[in-house]
Amino acid sequence: MGIRFILMVNKQGQTRLAQYYEYLTIEQRRALEGEIVRKCLARTEQQCSFVEHRNYKVIYRRYASLFFLVGVDNDENELAILEFIHLLVETMDRHFGNVCELDIMFHLEKAHFMLEEMVINGCIVETNKSNILMPIQLMDKAS
Repeated sequence: MGIRFILMVNKQGQTRLAQYYEYLTIEQRRALEGEIVRKCLARTEQQCSFVEHRNYKVIYRRYASLFFLVGVDNDENELAILEFIHLLVETMDRHFGNVCELDIMFHLEKAHFMLEEMVINGCIVETNKSNILMPIQLMDKAS
């Protein structure tokens, strides 16, 4: 398994989306999120986007007011995960039109659907934006 968790966090450190691909209790998740978010938000833009924390490697990137954090195994390719984060943002941009924190907050289920189309059980399975967005567009038409 490669990806362990995906977090979307605002500049104040509030989690806007969390998706885990391994079992952690609510208390463990809360503690992990707090530690990682504090660690990543305290870093400057000149510092590297990779952080090691516990038994995870955390790759993060900031887009506008949102931080996208992905926790992976130590043997995962960091640049591939940065590319995955960029793909996720581009896919959300295509659907929402310049994605922002409010889009995630008001359309959380669509953000989760996008992630579920892209990642299954911690493995990236789809990278085509049209294929990722097709089920969401069908749901929008049906409603």
